[in-house]
Amino acid sequence: MLAILHPNTPLDSDAYRQTLHYLENLPGVTLRVHEVQGASQRLTEIYLLGDTKPLDKEEIEALPAVERAIRISEDYRILGRHKDDHRQSGFTYNGVEFSQNNLNIFAGLCAVDIPDHVEMMMRALEDNGEVCTRMGAYKPRTNPYSFQGHGKGCLPWVFEKAGKHGIKVIAMEITHESHIEEIDHCLEQLGRPTGVMLQVGTRNTQNFELLKAIGRQSTYPVLLKRGFGITLNESLNAAEYLASEGNANVIFCLRGMKTEAGQPHRNMVDFAHVPAVKRLTRMPVCVDPSHSVGSREQSPDGILDVMHATAQGVVAGANMVLVDFHPKPEKALVDGPQALLMNELPAYLEDIRLCHETWKKRQDIYRKLKGTASE
Repeated sequence: MLAILHPNTPLDSDAYRQTLHYLENLPGVTLRVHEVQGASQRLTEIYLLGDTKPLDKEEIEALPAVERAIRISEDYRILGRHKDDHRQSGFTYNGVEFSQNNLNIFAGLCAVDIPDHVEMMMRALEDNGEVCTRMGAYKPRTNPYSFQGHGKGCLPWVFEKAGKHGIKVIAMEITHESHIEEIDHCLEQLGRPTGVMLQVGTRNTQNFELLKAIGRQSTYPVLLKRGFGITLNESLNAAEYLASEGNANVIFCLRGMKTEAGQPHRNMVDFAHVPAVKRLTRMPVCVDPSHSVGSREQSPDGILDVMHATAQGVVAGANMVLVDFHPKPEKALVDGPQALLMNELPAYLEDIRLCHETWKKRQDIYRKLKGTASE
């Protein structure tokens, strides 16, 4: 069971103390308290773990600090929606809102290579009004002899350039818990000119010790990619590992499934799961068309497959797009053949905004239909 307290309930108030005292003395039940910080209010959620079936929901809701109680049935206790549309979805980080209703675009370099390319990318984003990007410093590779990323050596100039061009959030994959400390130390030394969203790659979706380590810190939100060869339920439970350790600021990323049935694309595009994830959880949902498609092939209509895949995800309600761009793809150290070109950025952004507006109009159509049916 989940007890949701009234917004902004002071933790030193009598109402909170009385509520906690009552819950702590329930037989066979242990508590886990989570703080959810939104743009304008803070919510405290208390999870009642154990044999909660005998508990009277109305008695819990009658406690002085409790706004409402929810019985939990799904595996995802913290991140699950639990058929309650009033639960807060998303969060705000470094001035940027991430929710199930808006859209953020993270265009950038799959792997950081040289300062000039980073500068060109960030300048182009600034010119187009974007405040987020992706920059890969740590790169897990299938081949042990492939480029593994510049690591902490590139962090200072990547972060400085981000601050210079007004980039507020950088999605950056990490592969070891020591990378969190390296990122944090560098940002602190520079006066925190930007923010970082820690990215968990598809190979590490079930690296549970790494997930626990990332979840124990609350400074940085997390972008978790779906595992390339596991079920959706297994990947959502990986996200729950993060939240169970304390960090519920998680975005779930669909990036395609590894199967021969996906050819000629690199992976089987799974963007039809965007609404399913939003229905099952409170997480904003990201799509990664670059690693789903994996090429710059285009259809007879002149539109690249990557752009078509992006449109499919955004029209279905995606809240974030993670996409590869590069000033000179032929010189890219990772995934150059799938990177979009700098002169394609304005059109790509316009296409995405058009698709997002279409999603909003689709919502209006079905709201009106629902309203008509209820009359």
